[in-house]
Amino acid sequence: MGKREVRGTVPRTCLIVDFGGVLTTSLDDAVRAFEEREGLFEGAVAKAWYLDPEMVRLTYELERGRVAQVDWNRRAGRRLGVDSTNLLGRIFADCRLDAPMVSAVAVARAAGLRVGLLSNSMGLTPWNMYQGLDLDAAFDAALLSEWHGLRKPEPAMYELILKVLELPGEDCVFVDDNLGNLRPAQALGMATVLHRNAEDSTARLGDLLGVTLGPDSR
Repeated sequence: MGKREVRGTVPRTCLIVDFGGVLTTSLDDAVRAFEEREGLFEGAVAKAWYLDPEMVRLTYELERGRVAQVDWNRRAGRRLGVDSTNLLGRIFADCRLDAPMVSAVAVARAAGLRVGLLSNSMGLTPWNMYQGLDLDAAFDAALLSEWHGLRKPEPAMYELILKVLELPGEDCVFVDDNLGNLRPAQALGMATVLHRNAEDSTARLGDLLGVTLGPDSR
């Protein structure tokens, strides 16, 4: 079990994590696999999704819970020229929970830390990216963007998770795989970790939280 210890500075007492790309395997790898299955050129999803202003707007509205996933699927399917049925689920079909990162959250909580989830959700039906992890059991607070009409990197999203956890930012560490999502957390006093892989993230978190979260934590 992870143990709390002081490593030169007072450890933070709360771990807040993103979900997709942090507690899961690579989203980019899943997208590339989808493109290959569908016979699309590499980068087709990014072009249709992120470089189209209307799709960007629609995605933001999906994350805020103002657009249904099936409507997003329909529009994106037309852009990509593919069947829209459960399109998000098919795009991320190869995405799985990343066991070392899920374990790190559990170890942190067992060591007495508060743990929270701060995630830009994309609808819960027909595809639910959180399936397989009981959010209520895994976290002291789980905040999904669509439940509150907010999305990262809007500062209100970060302020809300701190309010729910009843903690100041200075007590928290926030982990995300998107650099732009870290800046509002830093502005509130949180320490931040840009996630690239479980090994590096758990090592950095160990320093910040005073808890061994990697393979030797149990």
